[in-house]
Amino acid sequence: MDKITRDNILYGASVIEYEIEYAQRKTLNISVNPDGTVYLKAPADATLQQIRQMIHKRANWILRQKRFFESFGVPTTERQYVSGESHLYLGRQYMLRVKKSDVNEVHYQNNIIEIECRHKKDVGSLLQTWYRRRADIKFMEYAKPIIKQFSAYGVKPKSISIKTMNKRWGYCTADGHITLNPRLICAPRCCIEYVITHEMCHLICRNHNKDFYALLSKEMPHWEKWKNKLERIMM
Repeated sequence: MDKITRDNILYGASVIEYEIEYAQRKTLNISVNPDGTVYLKAPADATLQQIRQMIHKRANWILRQKRFFESFGVPTTERQYVSGESHLYLGRQYMLRVKKSDVNEVHYQNNIIEIECRHKKDVGSLLQTWYRRRADIKFMEYAKPIIKQFSAYGVKPKSISIKTMNKRWGYCTADGHITLNPRLICAPRCCIEYVITHEMCHLICRNHNKDFYALLSKEMPHWEKWKNKLERIMM
């Protein structure tokens, strides 16, 4: 079972707090969430000294990411789901418009997502259901050409499913089942394609080693651009 713990370092005048997840992996990976929290995945045998050295090495980048999210106005409070609120869909900002109605429906056009509903308390669940349905459609639409692309290696996923996850955009099981986070539907198409391509690479290279990144770079030469964009703009 993966072990999760917390730690912090002092970098100049800044205290960087972070959460560590120890797992069966070979590399250290750091991410900064839109709410400013710092998350690190580490090999099960990594020492605290190694982890602190990595955090210290990436401290400037971590602080830049945190400042970026603060300046970008990424919401850190719970959504109210009221008219005028801004929501992302496929990388674009849409203004929410809520209308009282005898039916429960969601429409979008131009820069507006309109939700008609009987009860205002249902707006949030209606929007999330709509996101999920759009994810079902769009993820498979984007995955099909990528699956065809990887057929040259004689591999294909056994399934592609969608599951809400707090810490991952996607993952691929050892037996070839790929799972994607429905929140990706808020990201631009190329970011979604990056995650799908990343997980498809795991059908060939299980670990994040040199061969994995060589394959990823071959199949999606500008993957780092889309990875960084995903980390910057997601809700």
